Amino acid sequence: MSTSAIDAAVAAGIEHDVVRHGPVNSVTEAAAAQGVELRDLVKTLVVRRAEDDYLFVLVPGDRVISWPKLRTLLGVSRLSMPDAATARDATGYERGTITPFGSARPWPVIADELARGRVISLGAGQRGLALRLSADDAIKTLGGSFADVTEDA
Repeated sequence: MSTSAIDAAVAAGIEHDVVRHGPVNSVTEAAAAQGVELRDLVKTLVVRRAEDDYLFVLVPGDRVISWPKLRTLLGVSRLSMPDAATARDATGYERGTITPFGSARPWPVIADELARGRVISLGAGQRGLALRLSADDAIKTLGGSFADVTEDA
């Protein structure tokens, strides 16, 4: 099995497992299907800073983006979430499969601080597939950073 995300992880030499799971309708179902804690199922959200300027925010499954924290970190007064078609154009992935690995463009990556030191599960670019890997290795490989950017869901 191969996707752009899996190919990118392999090319980067990052240690990972590909997890195949059935159809899911929520992060809670996805965590259960993969046998991981909800906090270790990490959502990749696409955030727009300006026209044609996006970033990936990696958010633990039991958390949501704290917009004030993220705006302060980025030094901006306004951020938004693109619609599904725009997110697909920016990343090459459909919602529910988005991952920074193998994205159409290498947007900056910010992972919530709570993922540091954990083994996480990220989308693998196709429904029913996930990449399980070290958050620290992923962020280093992607040239990203950790920051406190979420709050309780």
